[in-house]
Amino acid sequence: MDKQANDADSWIIDQKWEDYSQSEHEIWLRLYERQFTVLQNRACKPFLDGLSALDLHGAGIPNFVQLNQKLKPLTGWEVVAVPGLIPDAEFFDLLASRRFPAGRFIRKPSEFDYIEAPDIFHDVYGHVPLLTNPVFADYMQAYGKGGQRAYGNFDLKQLARLYWYSVEFGLIRENGELKIYGAGILSSPAESVFSLESLSPNRVEFDLTRLMRTNYKIDDFQDIYFVIDNFDELFQATLQDFTPIYHSLENVPTLSPNELDPQDKVITYGNHEYLGHP
Repeated sequence: MDKQANDADSWIIDQKWEDYSQSEHEIWLRLYERQFTVLQNRACKPFLDGLSALDLHGAGIPNFVQLNQKLKPLTGWEVVAVPGLIPDAEFFDLLASRRFPAGRFIRKPSEFDYIEAPDIFHDVYGHVPLLTNPVFADYMQAYGKGGQRAYGNFDLKQLARLYWYSVEFGLIRENGELKIYGAGILSSPAESVFSLESLSPNRVEFDLTRLMRTNYKIDDFQDIYFVIDNFDELFQATLQDFTPIYHSLENVPTLSPNELDPQDKVITYGNHEYLGHP
């Protein structure tokens, strides 16, 4: 095993599922049931299919051993427990080896509606169901490999923006309507409604270079959401060599989250339904 793999492995810990208290399992169940109701007509179908395939409700917080017995045969991915946020290099290495790092802790009752650091509910409920989708699963591995190539060679801010505006806060067009696929939205009841129904944010057709020059907000709802037509579009964009894009952005000013570019293809909103391409 190479040094990179060893470094990534050093961050993996035992989930210690047997140590979770009944009250912690109950928090998971309450979070799951609330969000499941909110997402029925808002989440993309592959996410809902993944929830069904993995049975994340169960008796409480999922046991990663049992979860991986269902997930790995579908797409080759596994969930591994980590202490919390991990360094970029090791994060990329885990994704590149089809291992998704998830924090083992769950929020306290006082943090039920909002938590600053991602907990096991965000990481597993928000992210893992889409890892049952073959194309999205390949995209996540491709992103990890892209991070390996970029690490130490380029500014990682642009690559972080791709993850933020896709994996965390992405929207997808499905049967002419916008649906949610980003985990940051899928694990938030308030933003699940806001992202699709508020008149406030801009919703813009996915463009990789434009996205990679756009800053993002970490402490509030997003001012902009990027919309893909399908996961293959995302996967194909990630397979390309990003080097020319990184170089092209070296002297280009970044855009603020609430700023539109003249070249943006903005998705219009009318009669409380998204109308697709303007």
